[in-house]
Amino acid sequence: MQLYNKLSAKQRAVLIDKAGKDRLTISFYQYFKIENPQLFRDQLFVEWDALGVLGRTYVSFEGINAQISVPAENFLALKKQLDAVSFLKDIRLNVAVEQDNKSFLKLKIKVRNKIVADGLSDASFDVTDIGVHLNAAEFNKMLSDPNTVCVDMRNHYESEIGHFKGAVTPDVDTFRDSLDIIEEDLKAHKEDKNLLMYCTGGIRCEKASAYYKHKGFQNVFQLEGGIIEYTRQVKSEGIENKFIGKNFVFDHRRAERISEDIISNCHQCGEVCDTHVNCENQACHLLFIQCKSCSEKMETCCSNKCKEVAALPFEEQKELRKGKGNSNQIFKKGRSEVLKFKN
Repeated sequence: MQLYNKLSAKQRAVLIDKAGKDRLTISFYQYFKIENPQLFRDQLFVEWDALGVLGRTYVSFEGINAQISVPAENFLALKKQLDAVSFLKDIRLNVAVEQDNKSFLKLKIKVRNKIVADGLSDASFDVTDIGVHLNAAEFNKMLSDPNTVCVDMRNHYESEIGHFKGAVTPDVDTFRDSLDIIEEDLKAHKEDKNLLMYCTGGIRCEKASAYYKHKGFQNVFQLEGGIIEYTRQVKSEGIENKFIGKNFVFDHRRAERISEDIISNCHQCGEVCDTHVNCENQACHLLFIQCKSCSEKMETCCSNKCKEVAALPFEEQKELRKGKGNSNQIFKKGRSEVLKFKN
């Protein structure tokens, strides 16, 4: 039985266009001790492939983290399938603020050591001993409390284009980097300040809240469902929106606009802009912010050198990449000496 995706992104895009059906982009996570992640992964693939689900999902001994899209007509079938799994019954599904039928073009379900890479030894603390969950209204109230320190648990390239008013936005590349920095900066206020955290969908805050409680913080709170659920409640309940800019998302859309504010700049010319692109040179693939003018001038490349490489025939580009040992190390996010206006 085929338990992996065989179609390319381009082939899948064509099929989506031909189908002419709306899709929903959703995400969810759950911390739970899964005895056999590989078996669970294979079962999910069979069931989701039959429903036309696409996306990226990680399964591990500590639970599941899913970012997927599904044909709208199959949403209830997906919900029924999830409800049949004991630890996923009635799980909250974060529905994207902005929909795009091509948010995902492949179904990838991978078994990982953890559903959130944190560099921690989970045996050192109880990941289920989490902080207090707050809805949008409760979050806004605590955010306005002068005794609160609000921390963005996302990375620099995420918070650069959007964040909550007054939030601390650590200039970090990874979730793990932020944990020690925040603890050091707030070590004198473990008992007298409210530590209020948020992230995209809640999964990073879930682990961070348990970690900080383990480290002695007494008043730990987190935005339930993250920015995605916050935005849904703001719109459905008429709550004041305190998030400015865009919410970075990890699919082909790259971001959802939450407010009309543009708080970042093109990394090449400095003009006001909050559009992320990947460098067209696949050996670089740098994620950075680029305005329309620079995109046309640089042909969606981060430098003249990459522009020259991207202009070469595909086979020549492949030859240049051979033996280079390319890995995740080359896929930097907004960190490059060629980006003149990167903060």
